[in-house]
Amino acid sequence: MSKSAQVSSSPLARSASSDDERGEGPLVSVFTLFPELIEAHANTSVLGRARRSNLVRIAALDLRSHGSGTHRSVDDSPFGGGAGMVLTAPAMVSCIEAAVTEGKAIRPIILLGPSGRTFNQRVAEELVALAQSAGGFSLLCGRYEGFDQRVHDTVIDHELSLGDFVLGGGEVAAMAVIEAVTRLLPGVMGNESSAEEESFSASGLLEYPQYTRPLTFREVTVPEVLRSGDHARIFRWRHAQALVRTATRRPDLFQARGGVSGAEAAMLKEFGVHIEGVEWPPDKPKKRSKHPPSEP
Repeated sequence: MSKSAQVSSSPLARSASSDDERGEGPLVSVFTLFPELIEAHANTSVLGRARRSNLVRIAALDLRSHGSGTHRSVDDSPFGGGAGMVLTAPAMVSCIEAAVTEGKAIRPIILLGPSGRTFNQRVAEELVALAQSAGGFSLLCGRYEGFDQRVHDTVIDHELSLGDFVLGGGEVAAMAVIEAVTRLLPGVMGNESSAEEESFSASGLLEYPQYTRPLTFREVTVPEVLRSGDHARIFRWRHAQALVRTATRRPDLFQARGGVSGAEAAMLKEFGVHIEGVEWPPDKPKKRSKHPPSEP
């Protein structure tokens, strides 16, 4: 069995060597033929602020750095014929090995490709833990018809996929992974609870609906509970709305979390919200008075 076949489905828990460089934030290196794409995204919005604050280090490494000839060629036609070009093993492997040796990249090396484990919020959380324990990780972006199999066999530790669709290269996937992971790093989000309350968080629910000013827009008014100032009641309303939204829009997630608890069923009842297949808890019987009614 090839190395790539062995590790593609394994947990992202391989530790780095003890001499990995450690900085203020974990190092995420991206091997790509288009480093300018990664740099542009990494300098924008939340990522840009995190990067400037040294909460994360992002390095865009040019795969052509070890290309051959005047044009630094990194691809060639496939043996056996066929359309397209294949990224060569010597250029790819030497680039990655040199970057790791020089401290510009940290293992594991994660290929972004169609054969990998599907990337989701749980995998993002695993990568955060890995980044914090190992000092970082590296992403490898493919192009053309992909990599010579010997690249997989030699330097790739894991493989991730965004889903069952085709992209022109791995850069879009790399940017998605970096942003999802960076948002979970301590200090990156202005409000630490923001990441916890978003869709696909530990609760397994989609996020509840949000409202802001104006109070009324096209005859639709912000729900009264959100204006009540009762934070406990607001929490229950939001949780009930998240339950309904998840059950309606992502029944797969709703089933995966095991439906609702007794407390959650009570929240649904409190706000008069129904979910198919979920029963409200019965009304509590009224307590009888210990004293008999007085005679007239």
